[in-house]
Amino acid sequence: MKKEGYYSSGEFAKLARVTLRTIRYYDKQNILKPSLVTESGARFYTKEDLARLQQILLLKYLGFSLDDIREMTVADTDYHLMLDSLHVQLKLVRDRIEQMQLVENAIRSTAAAIQDEQSVDWSRMLELIHLTGMEKSLKNQYQDASNISARINLHSLCSQNPEGWFPWVFRMCDIRPGMRILELGCGDGTLWMKNLSRLPESISITLSDLSEGMLRDARRTLGAEDERFSFAAFDCADIPYEKESFDLVIANHVLFYCENIPRVCAEVLRVLRPDGHFVCSAYGSSHMKEVSQLVQDFDERIILSAEKLYEKFGRENGEAILRPFFEKIVWCSYEDSLSVGSPEPLISYILSCHGNQNQYILDRYNDFRAFVKKKTDRGFPITKDAGLFLCRKKL
Repeated sequence: MKKEGYYSSGEFAKLARVTLRTIRYYDKQNILKPSLVTESGARFYTKEDLARLQQILLLKYLGFSLDDIREMTVADTDYHLMLDSLHVQLKLVRDRIEQMQLVENAIRSTAAAIQDEQSVDWSRMLELIHLTGMEKSLKNQYQDASNISARINLHSLCSQNPEGWFPWVFRMCDIRPGMRILELGCGDGTLWMKNLSRLPESISITLSDLSEGMLRDARRTLGAEDERFSFAAFDCADIPYEKESFDLVIANHVLFYCENIPRVCAEVLRVLRPDGHFVCSAYGSSHMKEVSQLVQDFDERIILSAEKLYEKFGRENGEAILRPFFEKIVWCSYEDSLSVGSPEPLISYILSCHGNQNQYILDRYNDFRAFVKKKTDRGFPITKDAGLFLCRKKL
């Protein structure tokens, strides 16, 4: 007998306005599994399964492969997760619209050149090839934006410090009128969006990131018409500005991702003005340690990060790495912890990590959600061990 709230494959297909063949195919490809399979093999879906189907159909429409879609989607049973997912998908659609407009302009320009000159401009043709081979880039941007959103969301919902990380970082930077500021690895511009009302009018802020997609998000977040902000894509180990260009350089959770940290520090030193400051954040060895223990209690094979970022650049070793380049290096701790009372933001955070967790969680998602729910029902405490190094340029 069918359970209330469950739909057969045929009913679900009709509800979603897709073919039964499509539903069966996604099931076979392990992209959209039914919420219930009876002993007789009958398969049933719920309205919550529509959230994942919506993601699948959108990503398919945007040109992603089924292998990509399998990695980029997860069942969303909580409205917070669903809302976050829709916001990220909206960014992805906007990126696609912008890129397709570039393709349209390039096609028009190339066709006009052929018509006028009666010859093929091969440089224009190479530009078209570059613009039309963008699925991998869009996939990376989608995943980066999803990951950043998940991490910010957990801290926003569950942090015990009412000031919040981004307002605290802003306060520690001691920003004053007339300053020229460079942020390395700006992401989606959240640092400035959270503090927009506190920014002086007479200030120049350059937001940089290796990812063009992140810079597009930052422009949308801050508004392209705000003349205080400019945007540039480059590797922070090779900063494309003249020496002594900036009063302040900020690297918020960036240095531990850099392949050559001393080279980045040398570049920061070069572009800082005399008496300029470098502000860089880091984690300590105990940061979020309960999360790693939680997933290993579920499956001991799970490793949330292939490398321990704090060992590359962290609270314990950061001063020694910075000392050859800067003076008056001071560590300032951000006093905070998390208290997680529901599973969804924590699961979203876990799935955003750079380890192997998806390999062991996605196929057992319902089991994992039940496991995390039991842990968070009475409040799940998480240690935060994060802060900033405040450094002055060595003269």
